[in-house]
Amino acid sequence: MLVDHWPLLGLRLITPDLELRLPSDEELSDLADLAAEGMHHPGSRPFLVSWPGLPPQERARALVQRHWRHRADWATDDWSLDLAVFADGHVVGQQVISGRDYQVLREVSTFSWLGVRHHGRGIGTQMRAAVLHLAFAGLGATDAVSGAFDDNISSLRVSAKLGYQPDGIERLAAHGRVTTTRRLRLTRDRWEAADRVAVTVAGLAQCLPLFGLPSS
Repeated sequence: MLVDHWPLLGLRLITPDLELRLPSDEELSDLADLAAEGMHHPGSRPFLVSWPGLPPQERARALVQRHWRHRADWATDDWSLDLAVFADGHVVGQQVISGRDYQVLREVSTFSWLGVRHHGRGIGTQMRAAVLHLAFAGLGATDAVSGAFDDNISSLRVSAKLGYQPDGIERLAAHGRVTTTRRLRLTRDRWEAADRVAVTVAGLAQCLPLFGLPSS
């Protein structure tokens, strides 16, 4: 079976309301359709990356290509796990967790989005909490970092709720203009001390070598 060669296909993160896992080809198509419907409200540009601002069909294609690229380019010192998020069996968004030089830095970064029709349901907090649990409890991370524009209120609220603290600012060229993003950091100590969402992780042991970690 393919999961024997790529055990990440068997990884599951489960919260009270969500399941996060790699999508099948058909589910990736559903995720692309959801992205084409809209990832943010008209007039806003909450993402640091540019592809969410493409026209619908190009946006869907870019998501698929990005997903395939991250699978193909996976390395123990540079990886990105692009998980589909499911609620009641239906795909509602995507949660990405990435690590670069992970065996040395033990630091992860995150990126996520929800289909516009699923905004405002508290899903964003649970999906981020799920990958933070994977990072700290499963992969032995010491830090998790994130970033958001000043006007991305929903992302900043999720970060604050989960215990992130300010970590400076960064000036970027985005969408043809100078923008400022707030850097945010969550340490292991703050994660351990916070009230946390209940998360169950299944299928991780077989995946650990892909993160450069010994299998348990």
